[in-house]
Formats: sequence, structure tokens, C-alpha cells
Amino acid sequence: MPNIRAIKSTTTSGLMLSPGYGGGTANIEYQALTGLSLSNFDPSLTVPYQQLVPKQTWTPTFNQIWNRAYGTSSSLAFHAYLRTMYFRDTNYQKFGFSKFYAVDKKPLLKNLSPIDSAEQASDSSFYTAVLNYVSANPDSSQFLQLVTMQNHMPYNDWYADNQFKEAGDTSTNINEGDRMAIETYAKGVNYTDQATADFLNQLNGINRPITVIFYGDHLPGIYSAANAHKKYQIDLHETDYFIWSNTASASASTKLDEAASAYTSSNYFMAQAAQHLNAKVSPYLAFLTDMHAAIPAMSVPASAGDSNQPVYLDAEGNRILQKNLSAQQKELLHDYQLIQYDLTAGKQYLKNTDFMTVMK
Repeated sequence: MPNIRAIKSTTTSGLMLSPGYGGGTANIEYQALTGLSLSNFDPSLTVPYQQLVPKQTWTPTFNQIWNRAYGTSSSLAFHAYLRTMYFRDTNYQKFGFSKFYAVDKKPLLKNLSPIDSAEQASDSSFYTAVLNYVSANPDSSQFLQLVTMQNHMPYNDWYADNQFKEAGDTSTNINEGDRMAIETYAKGVNYTDQATADFLNQLNGINRPITVIFYGDHLPGIYSAANAHKKYQIDLHETDYFIWSNTASASASTKLDEAASAYTSSNYFMAQAAQHLNAKVSPYLAFLTDMHAAIPAMSVPASAGDSNQPVYLDAEGNRILQKNLSAQQKELLHDYQLIQYDLTAGKQYLKNTDFMTVMK
């Protein structure tokens, strides 16, 4: 993915610690939209979209900042698959998204197509559908939530012209099923690489500020040789991310300090975006900014093959055991847990405060 690596070199970027490997997209999405971390929940709560959100009466999400500023029609979601998956149709409505475009029912995401014999819609056709919407609504300030599907499993040798097969594959000590899956996935990522570069180039041609938070939700579960070793567990839970602004934005070419952005988890994305944009923030976003500085990435125990403790990473990507956290880190983490408890299981005292309100 040479284009994505080049983009990462010029804008805020790094690696994201994901709670998923081989699945769990909705969990990474939940963290990104709410700023909450699965590592703060009891291990029995494995999918908030299905176990928690449907029961909540108040679910503050970051898109609601746009709703308050620009009206309830300013949040929209696009997904290149079925709207009922992970209860997204009802959850998005609860989050304040006014419309949810998907491949089933209305509003329908149209003109999607796969590459060669692949099962899922290509990223290129999905990006085109989104661009068509953006172009048709030139004067609105909006929060758009996008979920692509091109590189979703399975990986059954879909592509007619795959340079990563045979001569391009130097993998050793893997079975042939894994080899085919890795080769197919690699070619899918290569297609994504070009489609993403094209997408950003077209966003550059739009004369209004646009910022993109781009991330891989999790790696596919096709690396069985690596997954057999505990020492690779954190590596298998790290994906690429970047935060990019087009040329019409005051934040074009902004690249936050690499030491501060090299590692993150999706619960911090909106706080990082606010830093990238030099934007005014809510007390909640300010807290998450401090939290990210103190503990750059966090995830559930499965991320390190350890069923006892959440995983915390320092700014160099090294694991910090909970017992070795500093007094300041422990205090911030405790505050985070109190905030998360209040928002999800407590009496929601924060609802009657300005904690979620962006300061003017």
C-alpha cells in the first residue's frame, strides 16, 4: 500500500491498537463514535452494539456535536453491506444519524460493484457513491460515518491479476489455505490503496474544508502461524490509521508530533482529530486528549493473549502492565472508568452538565 504509506508520512498517522483480530468491526466503531473503551467494561460485555446500546436511553456520540451546531440532518452513515448487521440500523438512529445508506432497503446505496469475482463491493465504487452524495450537497457541514466491505473475509482468490501470487509471495512455513487467503487479501489492500488515494485527490478538488479519519478496524484472521505464538498477539491487533485534511482546510498538511500519534486506539480518534484541526473541544474531548497522552493505546485482554488484564501501550508501543502505571496514569484511568460507568450503567449525572458540550 505505497499510497497510504506516503499519505501517512505527510499527515497525522500511526498504528491503532484494535480489540479485534479476525472480527469485531462494530466494537472498534463503537469506541470511535463514543470515546469509550472496551477495556473499561467487564469482559462479559463483548459487543456493546448488541448488549448495551439497545438498552440505553441516552447515548452521547461525537456526531451529535454536528447535530447541535448544524441541525439533526447533519449526521449520515454509509455502509457497503446490510443495515441490520450489529443492529446498526437502530443504533445509528439512537446515535442521531438522520439517514443510513446501505445495500438493502431505503435509503439505498446505489451503483456498488465488486472487482472481478469478489463477493463484496469495491472500495472504489463505494467511494464514488459517497462522493456523489457530497457533490450533491455542496453547502452542508456534515459528519459522515463510512464502513467499507471490499476486504472482508473470505479470501478465495478473487482477483484475475494478482502480482502477489507465486513470484510475489515469499511467505514460508504456512499452509496453502493461509497462503491463498494472504495473497488475495494483499491484492485487495493494493486495490484499496489506489482507491483511497483517488478518493482523497477528489476531496482535494472540493472547495470546502474536509477532514478524514481513516483506519483499519482489525486484521483478518488469516495469520494462523503468527497467531499460534503469544509474542505476536499485539502485532496482530495493530492496524494503520491516519487523519488527513484537504487543501481547502486550514489543517491541510498538518502532522501532529509522531511521538504523540505513533500509537493510539479508536476511542481517542476524535480527540486526536480535534488536535489535528486545532478545534475547540468539549470537556470530554479535553479529558480524552489528556488520557491519550498518559496511556497512548488501550484494549481488551485478548489483545495480548492474557485473560487477566487490559492491554495498555506506551508511546513506543511497548506494553505497560497495570501494576506499573504511574500515579497520574492510575488517577486518569480511574476517572475514565467513572465517566464510562456514569454514561453506560450509572445514573448519568453527566447528562445534566456541559461535559459533552463544545466550548465557545
